[in-house]
Amino acid sequence: MFSRSQAPAPPPPRVVFDDRVHSASIGTLTTAFCVGGLLTLLAFNSARASRNARLAGPADGAPLMRAPLQVVAPVDLQRYVGLWHEQARLPNRFEKSCAGPATAEYSLLDDGTLEVRNRCILPDGSFDETVGVGRTLPVAGQPGAGRLEVCFAPAWLQWLPAVWGDYWILKLDRDYQVSLVGTPDRRYLWVLSRVPRLDDAALEAELAYAGSLGFDVSQVERTGR
Repeated sequence: MFSRSQAPAPPPPRVVFDDRVHSASIGTLTTAFCVGGLLTLLAFNSARASRNARLAGPADGAPLMRAPLQVVAPVDLQRYVGLWHEQARLPNRFEKSCAGPATAEYSLLDDGTLEVRNRCILPDGSFDETVGVGRTLPVAGQPGAGRLEVCFAPAWLQWLPAVWGDYWILKLDRDYQVSLVGTPDRRYLWVLSRVPRLDDAALEAELAYAGSLGFDVSQVERTGR
């Protein structure tokens, strides 16, 4: 009995490497990775912004207190300039070394800007003084509004927006004797008065008003008291 010889197996198909297909696949994967990373970053920033917005308001989250702050309008800078005594403040890095009375003196310059001269007593009894510049910002529909910016950076850096800080006059009595100043993010707050020591009841009234605006007045430091 004779066996039939088997036919040889056909050779395996030859794999052809196509640079265009391979490059397209890599490009697709790269695009997907970049888009995914961008969406993740946007989601992260959105979540962080939402968290910051929540933190900007008071602990009870009252919608009114999270509303944008309003400034006094109009403010007569001719009457506002002069010497102010700090009565209370929220802690800030600018006055971290201050251990006693602090003052702010404003002078109106010929170009319409303000000279800002801040002084405070240090623990060793010496004075620390910082001189800067202030300028008003226009507010639509509110001529002369008390929305200002201050800067203590050298003149050659003052073109940078980042070196300017908000100075919003939130409350001011008719006689220009007591001023409540803060920032729109509610991180900074000052109570200023013309007299070296404001009456306790008057100070508490200013702080109560600041609390109604959403400032954390429980953290306030009463200057020189």
